[in-house]
Amino acid sequence: MAQQIELTATVNDSQLGQRLDQALAELFSDYSRSRIKEWILAGRVSVDGVVVDKPRNKLMGGEAIVIAAEIEDDERFEPQDIPLNIVYEDDDILVINKPRDLVVHPGAGCPDGTVLNGLLFRYPEIAEVPRAGIVHRLDKDTTGLMVVAKTVPAQTRLVRALQKRRITREYEAIAIGRMTGGGLVDKPIGRHPTKRTLMAVNEFGKPAVTHYRVAEHFREHTRIRLRLETGRTHQIRVHMSYLNHPLVGDQQYGGRPRPPRGSEEELVKTLRAFDRQALHAVMLRLEHPITGEEMEWHAPVPDDMVKLAEVLRDDAILNKDLMDDL
Repeated sequence: MAQQIELTATVNDSQLGQRLDQALAELFSDYSRSRIKEWILAGRVSVDGVVVDKPRNKLMGGEAIVIAAEIEDDERFEPQDIPLNIVYEDDDILVINKPRDLVVHPGAGCPDGTVLNGLLFRYPEIAEVPRAGIVHRLDKDTTGLMVVAKTVPAQTRLVRALQKRRITREYEAIAIGRMTGGGLVDKPIGRHPTKRTLMAVNEFGKPAVTHYRVAEHFREHTRIRLRLETGRTHQIRVHMSYLNHPLVGDQQYGGRPRPPRGSEEELVKTLRAFDRQALHAVMLRLEHPITGEEMEWHAPVPDDMVKLAEVLRDDAILNKDLMDDL
């Protein structure tokens, strides 16, 4: 099914000489420029009653614009009754605290059972929003906060805010190795040259910037806080692996168990049993896409990471003399 909409506007005199797609992106700011370009190419835009299908056409100012558009419902995916931990909700957005073992969007090898399927079940009208309102993703085994748009205007504005780095996302993680201090990683990320399901630092990849600081030292592990400027696939995991400090439990990027020498049995067992990357989206801050209000949410660190930190902390206390020598 598709939702039929009609949009009308008059080109401003100040837009004299602008390309059609540029002017329409300004006049209809609730919709992305790429979507407007699709409508132009599909012959759904008329200028003074004449259909125009070339985005580069120049305008004189004062023209009457009519867009007879369709927005496709996301009907290729089935609604499913999947529990979602909603920490905030209003008419335009909702914020989810995602658990581990939950994929955000259907894809190869995971056709359903995702956050998207759960959104379609709980909010049938969200089918009218591309990707059921999903603005950014978390990996299957990364826990924590993510924002979802309930309307097309909210999604368009959130995506723009994300692109302009106006949404702040902070994470907590436990990395292997004793890190000496904070810093940033500014290295592009692209597909791994041989392992096509993985990502890697790649000079031909997309720009990626991750800030990090040390929150707590253990004997041979470090609890860190991270902030993303960009949102590339597996960004934190790839950047930390690049620094030779992969995340605990992240076997895809080198985070195999590495108990410190002389560890108690409990620590050895805990590290070996930790079967996901120790990464949690702990804070999300943004301007509400409709009201403009600055909003901020926090999600408690999940029990498995709390337990891991406690056991590492106990080990550090038991081996304080060794810590003092580091």
